[in-house]
Amino acid sequence: MTEYAEWSEAEPAVAPASGAVTPADAADAARLVAFGLQPKLQPARDQEYADLLRRYREDPPFARLADAVATGLGLIVLEVSPRAGMAVTAAEDSVFAVRMGDYARRTSADGGDRFLHGLAHLAVAVMAFPRPEDLADDGYIGRVTVNGVDAFVRQTCHRFEERAAEQGENTDPASDAPGLETAWRVWTRRSATGATKDARRLAGSTTGIVAKAVTFLTDSGFLQRTGDDNGGTYRTTARYQLQVRDLAGSAALAELLELGVVPVTDGTPTLLPADSGEDLDLVADAGLPFHST
Repeated sequence: MTEYAEWSEAEPAVAPASGAVTPADAADAARLVAFGLQPKLQPARDQEYADLLRRYREDPPFARLADAVATGLGLIVLEVSPRAGMAVTAAEDSVFAVRMGDYARRTSADGGDRFLHGLAHLAVAVMAFPRPEDLADDGYIGRVTVNGVDAFVRQTCHRFEERAAEQGENTDPASDAPGLETAWRVWTRRSATGATKDARRLAGSTTGIVAKAVTFLTDSGFLQRTGDDNGGTYRTTARYQLQVRDLAGSAALAELLELGVVPVTDGTPTLLPADSGEDLDLVADAGLPFHST
């Protein structure tokens, strides 16, 4: 059964007797924001966190104070609830912002590879929430696999290739050309797995790139690993759904969706609608999104 903190389970934190903000109030507000920044902390398993969430809900001046603390740190409050805790995302100029360039440089010095890592993260988001109704449904849990994400990207690459051929475009332009069109050419030329002498997956293979992406998302509290099948199986958290909603207006995501490749959530590329019949527990983890620069 899902473990949510109920607002009525414990006595609410004591609100200030007057409208004046005290140092203790400021400390509590900052403490709540700090809880929101912890990648895998669940309000249902931390009484202090649950109490501060309850106070945020029941004490409007305290809520405004916590929002102000978050804003001062360059954070945007996405949701405050038992489901997601205090879900925050970093503004582009925030010290907490995680930039894809920095992430990619830790994995490869090659410019093409950096773009592939970005494409892997984009593909995970699309596969996790393939339909608008999935992204809008707070109870929906997306499911992805490493091999499934790679297969989805390769299918998408084939769509790009078909579209380029239909439009009479050059199907082999310079490698430094911008946009997703470049990424699919690099992706399709890369080995899906490769292997070292001891049969380990190569980090520079496309499944290696996807594995790096989902590992990062898991460490950041966006995904939970659920098994080892198909290169690794994962399910989404409430925080990831909020972050993908924030991403939903991006041009790159729209370009992928316009191709008509709609995957089901077990990681298999298909045009069939997703099966959301399984009932899994949500876990309210945390994490911060990438910024493009």
